[in-house]
Amino acid sequence: MKTKILVCGAGGFIGGHLVSRFLNDKNTELICVDIKPFEYWFQKYEDTKNFCLDLKDYNNALKVTEGVDYVFNFACNMGGMGFIENNKAECMLSVLVNTNLLRASVKHKCKKFFFSSSACVYNASKQKDTFVEGLKEEDAYPADPEDGYGWEKLFSERMCRHFSEDFGLETRVVRYHNIYGPIGTFDGGREKAPAALCRKIILAKKNNKKIIDVWGDGEQTRSFLYIDDCIKGTMDVFESNNQDVFNIGSEEQVSINQMIQIIEEIADYKVKKNYQLDKPKGVRGRSSDNTYVNKKIGWKPNFTLREGLEKTYVWIEQQILGGSNIDKFSKSNIEKR
Repeated sequence: MKTKILVCGAGGFIGGHLVSRFLNDKNTELICVDIKPFEYWFQKYEDTKNFCLDLKDYNNALKVTEGVDYVFNFACNMGGMGFIENNKAECMLSVLVNTNLLRASVKHKCKKFFFSSSACVYNASKQKDTFVEGLKEEDAYPADPEDGYGWEKLFSERMCRHFSEDFGLETRVVRYHNIYGPIGTFDGGREKAPAALCRKIILAKKNNKKIIDVWGDGEQTRSFLYIDDCIKGTMDVFESNNQDVFNIGSEEQVSINQMIQIIEEIADYKVKKNYQLDKPKGVRGRSSDNTYVNKKIGWKPNFTLREGLEKTYVWIEQQILGGSNIDKFSKSNIEKR
């Protein structure tokens, strides 16, 4: 009998890549759900069962979890810093999705539940300087996460923990740190920094312009994890026997200005920067400490930032210059809950 796997948020970035990872497994049956219309799914396959449903409705969660063995929840209303700072209520409503899926998973006796959390859960006091020590899993407490989105993620982590304790549901939780790569949003307001900067430099080169807008002073720092490493880390944690919360991120911390320089070298095109100090900037510095996940799970990233950006740049350039399906990866308002 085939293992039934439900992927929620399958039309999005990480969810779509996870579905792709399972496609060649003949022992699995995939059920894919997203709130977006099918034409806006980043990846959609004919040999999976696909549903366009709002999982804030408990009846929909009951429908898609029936008979399922494993549940992966990537479904949430999110985007880059510009989106999450201006849509806090929208982001927090995603708590209904995870709560409904947990309840439905218990009712249908699903074997295992995966929740995708975020580095936005970490205490803001540890992220006030540019180059900071990597964040350890315990640094989420005492709680002071990113307002809106970070609070939803932290609360949903606790829900997973308590559903495991109270109902015996086996759960896995990871905190993603700035995942990027091909086949994802690169325009429209929800894109993250790597995709946004690749797009800006591609368009500057295409139109022979010498200046791009940069949010903040460019000295704010992050670490960015390539999507292939993200999927590998996700599966390593999921398949383990450990129910702890783990970082899935890179320890290669760079400033936005440094990332721009890398993209300039990939593009072979130099730009000047128009710093927009009034734009959303988020915390001053953030990076992952992977000591615990490496010790307990044995996972670590394989791709350097440059290697991942090279692949991402090429893909975005193909979309922009080829002009095909650009709306799919650039619409910012189609996921309103």
